[in-house]
Amino acid sequence: MLSQLDARGRLQWEQAFIHALPHLGAVVWMVVVDGAGVPLGICIASATPGETSLVEPTLKTMGRRRRKLVRLIADRGYDSNALRGQVADQGITFISPYRSTRVTRTYEDGRLLRRYRHRWVIERTFAWLASFRRLSVRYERDPKLYLALFHFA
Repeated sequence: MLSQLDARGRLQWEQAFIHALPHLGAVVWMVVVDGAGVPLGICIASATPGETSLVEPTLKTMGRRRRKLVRLIADRGYDSNALRGQVADQGITFISPYRSTRVTRTYEDGRLLRRYRHRWVIERTFAWLASFRRLSVRYERDPKLYLALFHFA
C-alpha cells in the first residue's frame, strides 16, 4: 500500500513526525507519519523502555524506502545528543526543541524549529487511531494480532 502511494507521489518525504503514546499503562504506540499524517512505521512495545530507545526500531519498521526522509520532527521528550547523532548518521535532520533545563544547546537553530509547529499532524493521527475501539480497548493479547489490527486501521 505504501509503495503504491509512493509511486503515485502521494507521500511527503520532506518531513516526518515521530511520537509515542502510552496506552493502557502497559503498551506504547510509537508511530512515524509523513507530512500528511500517513503512518509510515509502527512499533508497539512495552511501556518500560524510554521513548528515545524506540526511535531506531520504529524507523526500521518503515522498510526499504524509495526516497530518504529529509527531516524527522519530535517533541521535547526526544532531546538527546546521542539520538540526534544516531539520526544524523542516517542522513536525516532531527528537529526537536531542547528541554528547558538544558544548559548547552549544541544544535540550536531557530529556523528549523519553525517546522515544529506542524506537529498537530501526528496528534491527529493518534486521535484517528484511538477512535478504533478494537485498538483502544485491546481485546487481543497476541502482539502479532494487535499489530495486524494497527495495519488494518
